[in-house]
Amino acid sequence: MPAKPTELTASDVPVLKVEHLTVSYQIGTGWRDVVRDVSLQIAARQVYGLVGESGSGKSTLALAIMRYLADNGRVTHGEILLDGENLLEKSAVELRHIWGTRMSLVPQDPAASLNPALRIGKQLEEIPRQYGGLTHHEGQQRALDLLRQVRIADPERIVQMYPHQLSGGMQQRVLIAMALSSEPHLLVLDEPTTNLDVTTEAVVLDLFKELIAKRGSATLYVTHNLGVVAQVCDHVAVMYAGEIVEDAGVNALFSQPLHPYTISLMNAVPRLGHKQAPAPEAQLDAARHNVGCVFAQRCPVALDKCFQIEPPAEASGEGRTVKCHRWREIADGSLPMGEIAPSGVNAATADNTLLMTLAEVTKQYNVEQAVVAQLQGREPQSVKAVDHISLMMRRGQTIGLVGESGSGKTTLARVVMGLVETDSGKIELLNADLAPAIQNRPTEVLRQLQMVFQNPDESLNPYLSVGEILRRPLQTLLNYSQTKTEERVIELLRAVRLPDSYVDRLPGELSGGEKQRVAIARAFAAAPDLIIFDEAVSALDVSVEASILELLTTLKETLHTFSGGGPGGRDRRHVSGAIVRDRPQRETSLGTHSSLYRSTAVSDPGS
Repeated sequence: MPAKPTELTASDVPVLKVEHLTVSYQIGTGWRDVVRDVSLQIAARQVYGLVGESGSGKSTLALAIMRYLADNGRVTHGEILLDGENLLEKSAVELRHIWGTRMSLVPQDPAASLNPALRIGKQLEEIPRQYGGLTHHEGQQRALDLLRQVRIADPERIVQMYPHQLSGGMQQRVLIAMALSSEPHLLVLDEPTTNLDVTTEAVVLDLFKELIAKRGSATLYVTHNLGVVAQVCDHVAVMYAGEIVEDAGVNALFSQPLHPYTISLMNAVPRLGHKQAPAPEAQLDAARHNVGCVFAQRCPVALDKCFQIEPPAEASGEGRTVKCHRWREIADGSLPMGEIAPSGVNAATADNTLLMTLAEVTKQYNVEQAVVAQLQGREPQSVKAVDHISLMMRRGQTIGLVGESGSGKTTLARVVMGLVETDSGKIELLNADLAPAIQNRPTEVLRQLQMVFQNPDESLNPYLSVGEILRRPLQTLLNYSQTKTEERVIELLRAVRLPDSYVDRLPGELSGGEKQRVAIARAFAAAPDLIIFDEAVSALDVSVEASILELLTTLKETLHTFSGGGPGGRDRRHVSGAIVRDRPQRETSLGTHSSLYRSTAVSDPGS
């Protein structure tokens, strides 16, 4: 069960206090509010969870609190008080000092946050030396101490390594060490465990709880994972379309949610043997709210006044507020909201057509430079990432590949795609040998094999709009006409629940979950025979995850919606998939979470 909520008392002075905050982004020539009238406060040692769907404004709120908005973002109203000081009144020089001494951020993607050109030790020394006045030697010792605090073995070796030489879990621990190096009063965690396998995530979460309790920092935990919230948070706010719609202690919220949106989020949590219940279909855009309740269009129990009058934030208990006209009916049970009905796990529907065969595939990496080893008269040390793997896949079949970070899942997926060349073994697609390297494979093979990577930031071109990203496979691989291409682009966006207007947006203007939806749409655009998903839904909130998995299940059975292959189209047929997954089922206070993605497609949830 979650820990007892740490509530503020009248004598407490909150470390962070946000009052009626509104944040706007410049869209074209105008400004639109994407976070509206948000108020919250966090005390020392309190972990305050902020949950909601992708695009709801969670990360924008966190960045606004950090005073780290993009150039096209600004705070238009409200106050941000850190230890009683208004951060909105601070200059750039003052903010840099606050970031280095009193406030720290642990971002979602450690690979994109660590400097690839600097050794780990150099990066850990920077803040203690710059703001703590330490000497070079003292900075080195401080770096070693920080690594020991986050339980990294052999810190003397790690400080000499570069970020790319560490696993994802190790990189995240280094970021945690950097964030804690300034002894911050406020710690902002933005999806810090999303890309970690379940065992590494459990270790990191335990580490967070231990360090937060020891240091007494106030913590804002931004996440879409309700299981994590139940495990580590004291208090939780639910955010939708730029507004906080429910705010309560974690025990109270999970025992009896009072807002229909909160209930829909909990119904969408994956449970083994249960079918996920996607939230009512609608396109979420925090900047599009006009009048009434922001959730009215998706709410299954909305009244006429919900579309006309904005509900106030009413106190519904001690330390609890909710923005809903019907919360009293939900609280007393007179308005039933429904339950999840068991539906069983979907079975595979493969036919007898052999699609792909792997025979004795191996791949190993050298862990030291071969030239150095040769000069010393010995063989270079190496590690086996894939060791004599054989498997067969039939059309319409789904194969799940599960394992911890570093077990070789992603390497095997990249070998199949031709992004990594095998050392030995054979790969066949439809009884034809595949060249080891992708550059030696014909265009038709590039269309037949598609992959959705775990991190969309590394797979989407930041200089191409969403429309341009989706048009490329349609025109280069399927030879679509311009008219048909534009029709398919809109169909793909709607299939992954993105507004039509996103066709002109750049990846940098999307949330992490929205970027991943674009990557999924791009993979299906080519009408492939085999799709490999590398933790494709790890960045998505639970309601969108449920919708995407339903979409993948449907498209696995029949691709007629996105069929192509040239002017004449192609016959309807099954698509096969592989799921590379590093999260086995686990129990939380929300029930059983399952990594068994039913019969969707081949996906690599590895690290």
